[in-house]
Amino acid sequence: MKLNVNGKVHDVDVEEDMPLLWVLRDELKIKGVKFGCGVAACGACTVHLDGMAVRSCQTFAGDVGEAEITTIEGMGTPDAMHAVQQAWVEHQVAQCGYCQSGQIMQAASLLAENPVPTDADIDDAMSGNLCRCGTYPRIRAAVKTAAARLKEA
Repeated sequence: MKLNVNGKVHDVDVEEDMPLLWVLRDELKIKGVKFGCGVAACGACTVHLDGMAVRSCQTFAGDVGEAEITTIEGMGTPDAMHAVQQAWVEHQVAQCGYCQSGQIMQAASLLAENPVPTDADIDDAMSGNLCRCGTYPRIRAAVKTAAARLKEA
């Protein structure tokens, strides 16, 4: 099957019921997407399908079709970070960092749908992404900063 990942089409020979998470990590060696729980409860595996946040541990490769898959690696580069990535750095959100790619992907999806989120909107959208280090206040602040920066652009 063919998968469009970060703007590049990949031909992968996997079973259709293989979770997208494992296709990305094991077959394509894209390591920014993380395994957390395997049951879509923690958000560490969050990627975008056509811009919408999904849990790749519960998304089957065969269900992706022609959708554009974006991982954290497709969001930006160190020299040209996405506004959410830049805000994460500025607010020093990451501690251990394990959940952060999923957090960033979820936040970017939120801002694409709701460019001026309230605290309640942010808390609601981010509630399915768990952070063991508890950086939730910094996550909320970073989302607000990214929203303001995207509004200016």
